[in-house]
Amino acid sequence: MINLNEHICADEVSMSKRVAELPSDEVLLRICNIFNALQSETRLKILFLLSGSDLCVRELELALKVSQSAISHSLRILRQLDLVRVRKEGRFAVYYIADEHVQQLINTCNEHVMEE
Repeated sequence: MINLNEHICADEVSMSKRVAELPSDEVLLRICNIFNALQSETRLKILFLLSGSDLCVRELELALKVSQSAISHSLRILRQLDLVRVRKEGRFAVYYIADEHVQQLINTCNEHVMEE
């Protein structure tokens, strides 16, 4: 007869250390919000377009063939999550990728999907 106590697949001490290293609940929630935002094809397309160059709302509207309000809504969500940022150039708001981490996230996801 097999004694189940002899065949333990989990090291409780090791697992306790790993659990202690998990990001905080606040950080995990922020990460979840980012991944939720990336479930939108429009928002993903915006990120890919902005990874090529900084663009204004009208340029995004022309490129994606969606309404200005849909673009603005998507940009607002991306801005709230600090995935994109905006600067004023005269009377235009120009959007751009927030930082290298966002660019890496987009590139890494694309590379993962394109792997054969």
